[in-house]
Amino acid sequence: IALVRRRLLKRRTLQSTIIGVLPKLRQDEELISQTGTAALVVQITGISSNGEQSYSLLLTGLCRFRVDTIEQEHPYCITKITQLDRLPFVKENGSQEMDQDLANVIDSFRTSTKEFIDMLSQLGTAYPIIAKLKNMVNSLPAERLPDLIASVTKLSFDEKLQILNAVEVSDRFKKTLPLLLKQIEGLKLLQKHGSSNSNSTVMPKNKFQPLMTPTRPRDLDFSDEPEDEVAELQQKINNANLPPPALKAAKTELKRLKKMPPQLPDYSVTRNYLEWMVDLPWNKSTEDKLDINKAKIDLDDDHFGMKELKKRVLEYLAVRQLRNDLKGPILCFVGPPGVGKTSVGRSIAKTLGREFLRISLGGVSDQSEIRGHRRTYIGSMPGRIIQGLKNIGVNNPVFLLDEVDKMSKGLHGDPAAALLEVLDPEQNNTFTDHYLNVPFDLSQVMFIATANTLYTIPSALLDRMEVIEVPGYTQEEKVEIGARHLVAKQLTQHGLRHDQLEIPSSAIKVIAGVRSLERKLGAICRAAAIKIAKRSIDKSDGENKEKSKDSKVVQKNNKFNPITVDENALKEILGPHLYEHEVSQRLTSPGIAVGLAWTAMGGEILFVEASKMVGDGKLKLTGHLGDVMRESAYLALTWLKSHADQCGLSKTDSESINKLDIHIHFPAGAVEKDGPSAGITITTVLVSLFSGKCVRSDTAMTGEITLRGLVLPVGGIKEKSLAAHRAGIKRVILPHRNLKDLEEVPENVKRDIEFIPVKRIEDALKAAFINQFPFQPESRL
Repeated sequence: IALVRRRLLKRRTLQSTIIGVLPKLRQDEELISQTGTAALVVQITGISSNGEQSYSLLLTGLCRFRVDTIEQEHPYCITKITQLDRLPFVKENGSQEMDQDLANVIDSFRTSTKEFIDMLSQLGTAYPIIAKLKNMVNSLPAERLPDLIASVTKLSFDEKLQILNAVEVSDRFKKTLPLLLKQIEGLKLLQKHGSSNSNSTVMPKNKFQPLMTPTRPRDLDFSDEPEDEVAELQQKINNANLPPPALKAAKTELKRLKKMPPQLPDYSVTRNYLEWMVDLPWNKSTEDKLDINKAKIDLDDDHFGMKELKKRVLEYLAVRQLRNDLKGPILCFVGPPGVGKTSVGRSIAKTLGREFLRISLGGVSDQSEIRGHRRTYIGSMPGRIIQGLKNIGVNNPVFLLDEVDKMSKGLHGDPAAALLEVLDPEQNNTFTDHYLNVPFDLSQVMFIATANTLYTIPSALLDRMEVIEVPGYTQEEKVEIGARHLVAKQLTQHGLRHDQLEIPSSAIKVIAGVRSLERKLGAICRAAAIKIAKRSIDKSDGENKEKSKDSKVVQKNNKFNPITVDENALKEILGPHLYEHEVSQRLTSPGIAVGLAWTAMGGEILFVEASKMVGDGKLKLTGHLGDVMRESAYLALTWLKSHADQCGLSKTDSESINKLDIHIHFPAGAVEKDGPSAGITITTVLVSLFSGKCVRSDTAMTGEITLRGLVLPVGGIKEKSLAAHRAGIKRVILPHRNLKDLEEVPENVKRDIEFIPVKRIEDALKAAFINQFPFQPESRL
């Protein structure tokens, strides 16, 4: 294997690649003969079996050689050799006259060879093989005939070794001729009895079978390996309980395998296909052990919050308890990273008593990852759906398709389109993988998809799934999750006990984010482990000194006071705060306001700044904005120009709008921003800029406007409300038509934040400014 990988496969071509082949009992034993064969490498085929990689080499023998000295043994053997007979393509120069006895032996050998071939033809051997063999016998030099006969008849290992060691041509003929005559006698006996049993015929895999049982040792019975392999596959097919279409395809491929020589590349391809067919769980499944009351308890124990998600999951499980053959729907959990989408899928599998299987589809751009590769391609294999089912060993697991929103369409097809058949309850009972090319029933699999956003999921795929929103956690929920689950988990992972380290809720509250919270709790545990380890060493040294002073050892309490983490310890371990709430400090001048944005990671607050300068009335936008947000900025400026008098601007200020350049900036320019929810915020910033009045620092806003000044509803109210709550915002201005969305907002957030619904932009401006904005009588268009 080392020779193939390090030498042969690194060459650009196999042309003129010659290697030496020597007989050996086993890989770890010495050579049994110093005589070998120089061979030309024609083809290399990779074979994968039971997770191990091996190679099959197709060689053309050239000449014999003798090993003189071994120069290198590892990683592959290199020797100095002496050529023992001439190459077949080198002409003799000045050859001597052949001995008469040798000539008689050669004539007798040719006659016996022709008789052997004729009998093969009479016994039904394929005509192309007979024609090729006759052509080889007539074209090869006389000294090559014994080697040819030895290669096409099934001789024992010792008999072949004797022919290999016969360097002299006369000796070679004398040793091969009796073996050939023995084969002819066996064929005559077979012809006499009129039997054509496949175990006795000479041509089952396009190779000549012997009529005599080989006498070599069992561990050298290489020629029996293909037959044993085929018989083993036959037994596996009979025991696999395959459905009729799969059984028919497997028997057809097995029949092809029996007629195929092992040296052909298609042999390993067909064998791998049959191994996949018999290893798949066509009818193996686990029995559901569903208890709806226990399921509710398990979900509450494993996950805090997420009431809507757990409610929908329990509904699904309840229906499945009443009807086992339920088809669909496919659940799709959508929410920011770290909220527990994957762990909920694992809990569902635990509740059902099923196996859990997860594959990540992020970055997949090839439909063959789902449907598999056709067997015409080198290295083809089934798709990840079939691979997962083979690895898990049952046909009804809980199958989690993670990050379905991060698939992309590439040159090799659209994986999202390939998922349509997988996730359609009416079609997936006949899912056909390109590699298997037979239907496989996926209707018993419970598919669950997860995503961070719905915008990148194709509508056809989204239509096959029931979307369940998994919002972010409130600050109180994060503290509760940390106290209930994460602290105990990190203590166990770091070998600590609860009486050695205490992390109060006040310390957990300082750390934000569930995933970042777990990482930072791990950092705290590591810092505590160092101190506890030092204590143990100091105590051990003290006890040893006490023993040396006094033979009476006094029992001492092994417990130390637990390490308590406070804010000072957090600063020492984790460093200073990376982020600070700076809302009040940033809103101290006109032209600044706080908006609310929705992202795949949850809600965020967004600062909007504006500045004016002498110019010719141009509007400049920065901050990596999308087209929709740019249109909102132009819309806000147009509304301000048409309502300048209503906003309390003097005639001079109204005229200056058309003469000044306006620059609107959204900080954090590395983050792309887009969406129809910034109209109110941009309008408020422009009014603040030209009126010279400051926006309230405790107020954030979201909503889109029209040219007539109407405020339109937006999405993501819950996530935006949570972001405002985290940032310490006390007032949120939102569209009046979004009041219904406040039902999803946690009660503690609604207690801490005043939500101000508005129908028109004038109402939003009145609520946004300190002491309210003194609007003039309305002059609406």
